[in-house]
Amino acid sequence: MSALSQACLWLDAAPPAAPARPPLRQSSSCDVAIIGGGYTGLWTAYYLKRAAPELDVALLEAQRCGDGASGRNGGWLLGGLAQQERHLLSLQGAAREQARRSLFGIVDEVAAVLARERIDCDFAHGGVLYAAARYPEQAAMGRDWLRQLRRAGHGEADFRWLDAAKMAAQLGVSGVGGGIYSPHCAVIDPAKLAWGLARAVAALGVRIHEDSPVRRWSAGKLYLADCELSARVVVPALEGAASQFSALSRCLLPVQSLLLATEPLSAAQWDEIGLARRQAFGDLSRMVTYGQRSADGRLVFGARGGYRLGGRVQWDFDPDAEAFRWRERLLRRLFPALGATAVQYRWGGTLGVARAFTPYVLYDRRAGLAMAGGYGGEGVGAANLMGRTLAQLILERPDPLTAMPWVSTEGGLERVRRWAPEPIPWLGYHLVRSGYALEERLCASVGAPAWSKRGAARLASALEALLA
Repeated sequence: MSALSQACLWLDAAPPAAPARPPLRQSSSCDVAIIGGGYTGLWTAYYLKRAAPELDVALLEAQRCGDGASGRNGGWLLGGLAQQERHLLSLQGAAREQARRSLFGIVDEVAAVLARERIDCDFAHGGVLYAAARYPEQAAMGRDWLRQLRRAGHGEADFRWLDAAKMAAQLGVSGVGGGIYSPHCAVIDPAKLAWGLARAVAALGVRIHEDSPVRRWSAGKLYLADCELSARVVVPALEGAASQFSALSRCLLPVQSLLLATEPLSAAQWDEIGLARRQAFGDLSRMVTYGQRSADGRLVFGARGGYRLGGRVQWDFDPDAEAFRWRERLLRRLFPALGATAVQYRWGGTLGVARAFTPYVLYDRRAGLAMAGGYGGEGVGAANLMGRTLAQLILERPDPLTAMPWVSTEGGLERVRRWAPEPIPWLGYHLVRSGYALEERLCASVGAPAWSKRGAARLASALEALLA
């Protein structure tokens, strides 16, 4: 491998756990057809076959299982959903507690499956640290977020404030001013999880067909290059790639997220950086940074940001692009202990963002459609919850999960809030990014007056609201 690779660390580190599975070449039928071999498709197939072994379930993947966002992400297995506080605030009493238990139970549920199916994906349940770092305003942002969490019903056991000393004892980040710790997160090697799930799903009797891109889809039927697959229920589990089908056009915004990974660090460096329990970490800026200490001792770090005109997906990136250099500069500002340590990997992928940044589950029995998505970059854990939910909806079995506020069983795709046609999303997204960048620049500037920082924060919030 060269000194700097554009390959994904997880996909490059080891070969898939199984040889390529045969493509679908002859027309056939099944009970449930799943499009996409990422987490949503694999978890849905897993829970369907566990609950109803007699079902004929077929999963079609355009390339290899885990080749998309499921094998390329930052490896945060988070017990929650993006914008979950909106849902929780709409609930009261026992209903809210049931929803909270469903969310916070994700990590333990995945851990149980890993043990049952003997999937080794470098799982470490160390929680997550959201550090107030780099500039003082992050501490205020963190305390404001903590107040929102309290209003949604989360107590000290779920999210708690750490002062500067306690945060520094766990995470050696520069300019630390405290932050928030939550136990509801683990870290994994995402590609190993995808490959392990595919193996478990195949062992249960699911027909997995790789190298089988679906060209077209209509009610109850998938069209491939030279054959068709009929099904009672179709599950388009595509996330950021959903825009390839006209029926799903503008349901999700395909957004790029970029990551990098250092070479393995020394023991002395890890003594300075911390993360002894392999806690996930990020800082409390709007740029949405995220990272982890990999099982082989690398620092993995990413930040969201990137949208291509027309909602085009992207998997290949120029490792010398300024977007990567910016992330590396930020990483080195956060962790001076890195010194001259080399960055060996730079990669990215495409994720899906729903309107109002709120994931959803949809089941339309009449049309034979079941789908979930819009995880906003938090799909490693969310896909498990949504896969369980989709399985219960398809089997039409009563379950607390199917009554959650993010689930819709009335109507079909018309219930999904669509993004506006181009170029409005492209303009809006880049306006919001510019607002974030202005706030970052002013807050990081020692000489910027306080009024300008407050104004930039209000502007960033107002622009963000435009995309809701």
